[in-house]
Amino acid sequence: MSIEEAEAEQERLRPLVDLDDPGPERVEFVAGLDVGYGGDDEVTGAVVVLRSGTLEVVDQVAVRQRAGFPYVPGLFAFRELPPLLAAMDRLRVPPDLLVCDGYGLAHPRRFGLACHLGVLTGLPTIGVAKTAFVGRHDDPPAARGSWSPILLDGEVVGRALRTREGVKPVFVSQGHRVSLDNACSHVLRLSPDFRLPEPIRAADRLSRS
Repeated sequence: MSIEEAEAEQERLRPLVDLDDPGPERVEFVAGLDVGYGGDDEVTGAVVVLRSGTLEVVDQVAVRQRAGFPYVPGLFAFRELPPLLAAMDRLRVPPDLLVCDGYGLAHPRRFGLACHLGVLTGLPTIGVAKTAFVGRHDDPPAARGSWSPILLDGEVVGRALRTREGVKPVFVSQGHRVSLDNACSHVLRLSPDFRLPEPIRAADRLSRS
């Protein structure tokens, strides 16, 4: 697939994103998704399913592949989706919610990895990124739970959310079938001790193993 074809695919799928469904307020199983990069253009898609109430790991799968698409900002999904979807296909415990290390609506074409995953799987999906990618935002107040909107072309595309007091925020955006309010509530519940949500931390560790 060429870069132009990938951009066209994002434009084709973007209308399928559901940003109006508030999504579940509570779930039993939540999956964290992350991709690790190795030598020779190797990518490892890691999916870890946790029981949301206790944050215990109940299932995990990692799939290592050769990347089939170049490293292009805004098109990372085309490198990362194949191993992630392959890992999800091997899960024994189906998740109720996906939390991926990446962007959803906070994307140049409003269709980041979280949106793409949500549309393809049909599951409520949240994007949580460690760094800002598009738009602008003010620094939120220092208290845990504080946030400021991420604005792109005058539109709110996400939030800079403080998950730990005095620690730099994470960047939350809707992926599919979950409201921004609900997405942030999930992220805070899943981040009791560290800056990043536990499902993403677990997936990150697995992707590096």
